[in-house]
Amino acid sequence: MSNERGQWGSRMGFVVAAIGSAIGLGNIWRFPYVAASNGGGAFLIPYLFALLTAGIPILILEFAVAHRIKTSAPGCFGKISKRMEVLGWGQTMISFGIIVYYVAIIGWTINYLTYSFSTAWGQDAGGFFFGEFLNISDSPFILGGLNTKMLIALALVWVINYVVLMGGIKSGIEKANKIFMPLLIVCLVIVAFRGLTLEGAMQGLDYFFKPNFSALKDPTVWLAAYGQIFYSLSICFGIMITYASYLPEKTDIVNNAFLTGLGNCSFSLLSGIAVFSVLGYMAAQQGVAVSEVSAGGIGLAFVVFPMAINALPGANGIMGALFFLCLIFAGLSSSMSIMEVLVSSVTDKYGAPRKVVLTVVTILGFATSLVFVTGAGLYILDIVDHFVNTYAIAISGLIEIIFIAWFFNLEDVRQYANGMSDFTVGKWWNFTLKYMTPVLLSVMFIFNTYIDFTKGYEGYSIEALSVFGGGTLAIILVMAFVLKSIKGSGDHEQFIGEGVKM
Repeated sequence: MSNERGQWGSRMGFVVAAIGSAIGLGNIWRFPYVAASNGGGAFLIPYLFALLTAGIPILILEFAVAHRIKTSAPGCFGKISKRMEVLGWGQTMISFGIIVYYVAIIGWTINYLTYSFSTAWGQDAGGFFFGEFLNISDSPFILGGLNTKMLIALALVWVINYVVLMGGIKSGIEKANKIFMPLLIVCLVIVAFRGLTLEGAMQGLDYFFKPNFSALKDPTVWLAAYGQIFYSLSICFGIMITYASYLPEKTDIVNNAFLTGLGNCSFSLLSGIAVFSVLGYMAAQQGVAVSEVSAGGIGLAFVVFPMAINALPGANGIMGALFFLCLIFAGLSSSMSIMEVLVSSVTDKYGAPRKVVLTVVTILGFATSLVFVTGAGLYILDIVDHFVNTYAIAISGLIEIIFIAWFFNLEDVRQYANGMSDFTVGKWWNFTLKYMTPVLLSVMFIFNTYIDFTKGYEGYSIEALSVFGGGTLAIILVMAFVLKSIKGSGDHEQFIGEGVKM
């Protein structure tokens, strides 16, 4: 079975693709704000601790299991225990839930790339984004019509992903990442260099890096660090399992995991330098503190940064274009990996031709994503994103780690990974996965649930949260059991039935 699957052309090709998957929009618009608002430079302590005790250990776990079994998430978990195949399908459906809104955001960045040359958003970037561009409605339940501008860009993103994935692993995803990732780094370095030359840049970097060690006493800062690691490393929803299943027989699992984790975190730091150097200039021009102009998420990308671009002393259009090119390349490298989870899972189990599966996934995904280019699209996107990341991925990760760490031979997995690697991991790896990570994931889940149920989420009604958030979780769960119950091809069923020993 594994001989029929694609394979990376080189170790570097895999590492670049894995880092490309991990590097997404969140590295640019989420990490800098999370770090700055949770202790600045001091945040790097819990962040690196979370990377070493959760992020990289889980990467090693997923790389090792997928490399040994050589199939996508449903097959990996199903081969270990037939009943746990449903977990793999749950992760696959989580990927579907993410991709349908993720491509919409990439579409927005394409639109804004064209706007940046003339700073078409004008002096009121917020009014332009929410009004003229999104034409946002008054409620999540008032869809309005389809936004033509966004629809065209949305379709373009789906086409780009379709064309790349049609090329397969080596000729499609690997080649695309070898183009996108260098371009992404070059664009971000230019933005960072330009930002550092601006008046007030040091004020922005001081806000970003100045350590507030008293923040380390706050448990929520540590939870934020672990949350950022899970948010940004593409773990526990099928991506890294899928990518690692295409690795050749001889590969260095442990070093690949460290390169992926450290590469992702290094990019996050570079993003913080680029973003806060420009925001420092913006704050200096307005005569306010950097904290007053900083923001995270969509607000940073489509409101705050366009305002900062307006304030630049020259070459506004070029700087705006470079910033949105960064978002486009980061988004595409991640969206390709998310789509590959869907395609790989279906082709592995049912033996359907890759082209057919990819076409069906693209059509279904595009049709579903149309809701995000309506007047209510931003509301629905915000709710779905929150529920998928806060609940679906957290639960998926918790089940995955407990299942393998406690009900599979974790020590055999460690020995397998070490046997493939020049650099080996010790018993600390077992400890983090058996005890630390499950406890922290549980605490994160309980804490976030408590906040949502006591304070609500962003002022949305219970009805809206139930329909779009709870409904998404319900669909993921139901479809996971449905896909698990459908019998696969004869080769697949025989492959799964043989079980596995590391």
